[in-house]
Amino acid sequence: MIDAVSFSKVSRHFGSIKAVDAIDLNVRAGEFFAMLGPSGSGKTTCLRLIAGFEQPTRGHIEIFGETAEGVSPYRRNVNTVFQDYALFPHMNVEDNVAYSLMIKGVGKTERRRAAVEALQLVQLPGYGPRRPGQLSGGQRQRVALARALIGKPKVLLLDEPLGALDLKLREQMQEELKALQKKLGITFVFVTHDQGEALSMADRVAVFNEGRIMQVGAPQDIYRRPRSRFVANFVGSSNILPPEFLQACGGPAAWASLRPEDVNLVAAEGHEAILIGRSYLGGMTRLALSVGPQRLSALVPSSSPLPDDGAAVRVDWNADDIHIMEDET
Repeated sequence: MIDAVSFSKVSRHFGSIKAVDAIDLNVRAGEFFAMLGPSGSGKTTCLRLIAGFEQPTRGHIEIFGETAEGVSPYRRNVNTVFQDYALFPHMNVEDNVAYSLMIKGVGKTERRRAAVEALQLVQLPGYGPRRPGQLSGGQRQRVALARALIGKPKVLLLDEPLGALDLKLREQMQEELKALQKKLGITFVFVTHDQGEALSMADRVAVFNEGRIMQVGAPQDIYRRPRSRFVANFVGSSNILPPEFLQACGGPAAWASLRPEDVNLVAAEGHEAILIGRSYLGGMTRLALSVGPQRLSALVPSSSPLPDDGAAVRVDWNADDIHIMEDET
C-alpha cells in the first residue's frame, strides 16, 4: 500500500536555523499519526511542509505517491485544522463550513447539503444558522473540523487543535477525534506538545527534538522502550538511571529508564531509601525517594499507608522493567 505521506531527507532551513534537518518519515494510509515534541522541535514545520505552506530547502515529499514540493496548497488533497480555528466571524456556521465548496464554485443547494452532513458528523446538527461568537470553544473546534472534512481530504492535518480547551473538554475531544478517524478511515496527522494526547490517540508517534526525529513507534513502544534520555524524559515521567547506579544494582554499566509506576515499596529486602516528599495526584501519590545518591520517583495508590517524610523505606523493581537505552542523550 502507498504511504499517505513520505519524507525523504527533507530539510527546511530559515537562514542558519535548521527547523527540520534531513528527516525521513513515512505516514501510513489510514493511520492516526502524532508528531510530538517541545516548541521549536520541527513538528509544526513538518505539518506545514505537508500542507504546502512551506517548501523544503532540500529533500523529497510525496503525498499518496505524488510529488508534493512545488505543488500549491489548494492543489493538494489535504486540509488543516488550526489551534485558533480561523473561523470567519461575519459568517454563520453553515457558510463557514461550506466556504471551500463556495470557492470551488459548488452550487448553493449542494453546499448546504454537504454542510449539514459535515455538521452531523461532528455532532452539531442544527447549528448552521449560528455565528461563531455564539459557540463554546469545543463547538468552534467542531465547526473547524467540519470545515476541514467537507472537502473529503485524503490527509487531515491537525495543528494542536485542542490546546485552547480546558482539561475535561480536551479529554472528551480526544475520544471524539479518535472515534471520528476510525469511522472515516482517512489519515490524521496530529501535531501536539502534549504527550498524553499523543499516547492516548495515535496509532504511531514520532518524537521530535531540534529539527530531528528521535524515535517513531507505537505509543506503548515509545513509553516502555525509549531510545534515548530525551524520549524517556519527554514522553511521560521517568527515572533516568546512570550507568554507575545501574551497575551497583547488579545491572550493566549503561543508561536506563525506569518508570515511576514500576518502583514498589516493599516490607523487606530491596534497596534502602529515604522518603523525601510526596505529591497527591488524586488516585495516585507521587513519592520522591533517595536511594543513596540517586533520586527516584515512585507512583503508589493514594490509599496506600505511608510513613512520614524523612522515614527510611525499602524499594524494589522487576529487572524486566529496566529499559537499557541505545542513545545516552
